[in-house]
Amino acid sequence: MRLRHRTRPLMMICAGVTGAATLTACGSGGGTASNSASSSTLQQVIRRGTLNVASCLTFPPFGSLTKDNKPQGFDVDVATAMATALGVKVKIVDTTSANRIPNLQTKKVDAVVCNFTTTAERAKQVAFSDPYVVAGETLLVKKSSGISTLADLTGKTVAVTKGSTNGEAVEAGNAKAKIQEYDTSSAAVLAVKQGQADAMVEDSNFLNYQAKLDSSLKVTKESVVPLEYNAIGLPAGDPTWLQWVNTWLKEFNRSGEGAALYKKWFGVDRPYPLNPSY
Repeated sequence: MRLRHRTRPLMMICAGVTGAATLTACGSGGGTASNSASSSTLQQVIRRGTLNVASCLTFPPFGSLTKDNKPQGFDVDVATAMATALGVKVKIVDTTSANRIPNLQTKKVDAVVCNFTTTAERAKQVAFSDPYVVAGETLLVKKSSGISTLADLTGKTVAVTKGSTNGEAVEAGNAKAKIQEYDTSSAAVLAVKQGQADAMVEDSNFLNYQAKLDSSLKVTKESVVPLEYNAIGLPAGDPTWLQWVNTWLKEFNRSGEGAALYKKWFGVDRPYPLNPSY
């Protein structure tokens, strides 16, 4: 999700975009493009003085509530840093995974910072920034287990959550592993701690947090599925807002602030680079 608000850069972006909505705005002349920039979410946020951001506050350490019912977490800190760069206040709106897209479409929020994985299907409805965090599906094991890769799971019990595809991914990599399903991720973590399972497969960032909380646990480096790139969700059809967010993300990461926040919440350095490699 890249631009300042001068007419010339905006016109250059219009010339390179092929989306139908953008072509309509750009094809009507420089005046229309200028009007589009002034009506962008970017200008609305600055005039309002508040950045409204949807975050999932039931998925620590990405988002949760303090004892005083104040939002906290990695995604909350990212949203706060974004508002600081804009010179405005931040308002965190609690949301669920299912409501992330509707919140943008109904303009309830200006952005979604909520462990939002980019997919082509979702991109039909919303815009995505550049990635700000990357996830794999890795293994949570006891440090004393001797498990480092899928190959080490032969004859071992692997905990997965019901409804996920993690069990299938493990079986594809090691057909001799034993899959045990649990209702929740927390139950699966507990199974590893209590020795009912030898390993658990889940989002690598979530597992890094679990290992931070319990020094007897570790997270393996190998991802059992292709990496998932999480981005900031934005309203579709607003290139000026998307341009600003992407420009800010570059500064946010170049400065080291993004890496520092990741280590603060997950207890380790980022395990994967933000830029996809093919």
